[in-house]
Amino acid sequence: MLSYKFRIYPNKNQKQILERNLILCKDMYNFLLGQLNKARKEGREIDLQALVAKIKEEKPIFKEVYSKALQMVSYQLKSNLNALKKLKKKGKKVGRLRFKKKIKTINYNQSGFFIDFKKKKISFSKIGTINIKLHRKVEGKIKGVIIKKEVDKWFAILQVEELKIEQKEKETKDQKVVGIDLGINHFIVNSNGFAIENPKIIDKQLKRIRVLYRKLSRKKKNSKNFEKEKLKIEKLHLKIKNIRLDFLHKLSKYYVENYDVIYLEDLDIEDMLKGKHKEKLHMHINDAAWAKFKQLLSYKAERAGKRVVAVKAENTTQKCSNCGHINEKKLQLKDRIFVCERCGFVVDRDYNAAMNILKSGLGQPVEPVNTYDHQRGGRFEEAPLLCEISAKEIITGQELSMRQEAPSVRVG
Repeated sequence: MLSYKFRIYPNKNQKQILERNLILCKDMYNFLLGQLNKARKEGREIDLQALVAKIKEEKPIFKEVYSKALQMVSYQLKSNLNALKKLKKKGKKVGRLRFKKKIKTINYNQSGFFIDFKKKKISFSKIGTINIKLHRKVEGKIKGVIIKKEVDKWFAILQVEELKIEQKEKETKDQKVVGIDLGINHFIVNSNGFAIENPKIIDKQLKRIRVLYRKLSRKKKNSKNFEKEKLKIEKLHLKIKNIRLDFLHKLSKYYVENYDVIYLEDLDIEDMLKGKHKEKLHMHINDAAWAKFKQLLSYKAERAGKRVVAVKAENTTQKCSNCGHINEKKLQLKDRIFVCERCGFVVDRDYNAAMNILKSGLGQPVEPVNTYDHQRGGRFEEAPLLCEISAKEIITGQELSMRQEAPSVRVG
């Protein structure tokens, strides 16, 4: 299932109806959760979908919302409960579901909507016809539409069942492969010596965020001025999110277009955040959004008939990509150069990790290319210099036109 996100432009009256729908969906969710908690204490089970119909009869106000949209609220509650059960099975500590303060989406599943692609209009049952900006072609059968509010903007997310396209796989020897190491200093360093700058978007907006939160703290809570400052903060966070997504989309597209098999380090991000690091490092790990990059890369690769392979992160930094020796002395975060204790190989630590990821993914044995000269006491430096690409080049699209033919490793 694919999602196409389009901006919609409801009029003043339609905005009021949409806001009302969101409030009623939130109230339905909370009421169902309350009844579910009560039933569990009493040791009985309840049918959530039947309960939705019963609530509508008892409280006609809920009839303002399209029936399928309310049924999807019960489905969302079920999905959340199943997600908690899965986490418990994995040994994670989880609490109970909380009551929602607000809901941002209205789900029209299977029915209750109609899209006029020529007139660029979208109609919803009990809401009306709204202008929609169809900036790209939709391929496949539309199974549902989700209306979403992001700060002060409205979007329609089309849930599309993609048409199956048969794609012939390339022969193994003709496949272009690459190993990727994700990091903070550089967002990506790959096995071809390319280093993509980490945009560190949050750093560029941190001063503005602090100023706005300081102003908010001086306003009387729930006053008009308080709500105005709160809206400014929400808009700024949305801007940061959109810049980050734009960067990740363009970067993932570049790799999918240029390589057939992409080997990625399988990082445990949750475990990394548990470490006793400085607050700023935690902030940069969250800002990097590695998990989102992997997600975008994976679905784009699948659509293009390419592959993304996760490689175990064990010793990728400590192992020498030249001879395979694992250094006893661990590299600290401040150490940017890797020096092999056995063969004397000197190389950028991230490039060394990218080469290890590639070789591990390909299942290639590590064979010494050069050896340490003990008599002369000298170390060689034959590793390529990193070709650095700025985040601005990726975001503006310059990098795509300047370096279409990236150097690559071919299998075979």
